[in-house]
Amino acid sequence: VKHFRGILMCLFQFTARRLISQAHCGLKASSSKKQKFCLEMARPSSNMADFREVFAKAKHIAIITGAGVSAESGVPTFRGAGGFWRKWQAQELATPGAFARNPSRVWEFYHYRRELMLSKHPNPAHIAIAECEKRLSKQGRSVVVITQNIDELHRKAGTKHLLEIHGSLFKTRCTSCGNVAANYKSPICPALAGKGAPDPDTDDAAIPVEDLPQCEEDGCNGLLRPHVVWFGEALDPGVLTAVEKELDICDLCLVVGTSSVVYPAAMFAPQVSARGVPVAEFNMEPTPATNRFRFHFPGPCGATLPPALARHETEIIS
Repeated sequence: VKHFRGILMCLFQFTARRLISQAHCGLKASSSKKQKFCLEMARPSSNMADFREVFAKAKHIAIITGAGVSAESGVPTFRGAGGFWRKWQAQELATPGAFARNPSRVWEFYHYRRELMLSKHPNPAHIAIAECEKRLSKQGRSVVVITQNIDELHRKAGTKHLLEIHGSLFKTRCTSCGNVAANYKSPICPALAGKGAPDPDTDDAAIPVEDLPQCEEDGCNGLLRPHVVWFGEALDPGVLTAVEKELDICDLCLVVGTSSVVYPAAMFAPQVSARGVPVAEFNMEPTPATNRFRFHFPGPCGATLPPALARHETEIIS
């Protein structure tokens, strides 16, 4: 019940702000400036030169990323047609109930994903973001990455200011003592070695609970679970607070490789746009939120993002 209350509270907070902003935009504007703003939001531009002018002046840039960024590195999204592991979709495995019923099967699924990520590397989009952050920090400007991805490819690319709202494949949380710890072991425990094959004909390993990953805190030995936000769970309130602070101060927002349908993250950029801050969407195709943004750049993020975030001619690097 507590988890669902948390989700409802998050949705209420973001929805309330969004509705207030929409209400203001829907009222008869008191000036032509307000009318112009509402009209502009309905027709996103794909003019890179215009975006670059906005980028050159931005002091606090928030970049919201989704599965589309990692897909270009060959990471399965587990969404849409063909998004299965064996005969299950992620929604059937990434839940507290699934873990309670069959922790061995869920750990096989996450072991497969962890091992898969060891063979994946950041693509040009990840690298462009990390290099932009490093470069702008020397100019007294900030870049924060707010990601829905749990694969740590942003971290691997060199991004420092990173908010992982859905957790990480490479962190665990003890179901007994609650301790959260980074864990890059391969395999994460001996019993999972060679397990997790995605072939639908593969039988469950049926690993006993005592042989699954265990907490290493003194005297605990509790069962570990992946430190990721599962379906039916609330986002970490501390992370959400940090996200709110960044969105409140940003003067440019980029939405990269996200479908804008997963809540509450889907509300982040529209919330920023509603207060007049330029938002640029980089995605293979339009999303339900596209018409709320000032810019939209179609195509692979690895191709569109590097030139967008490259050094502007007005930048002074000491």
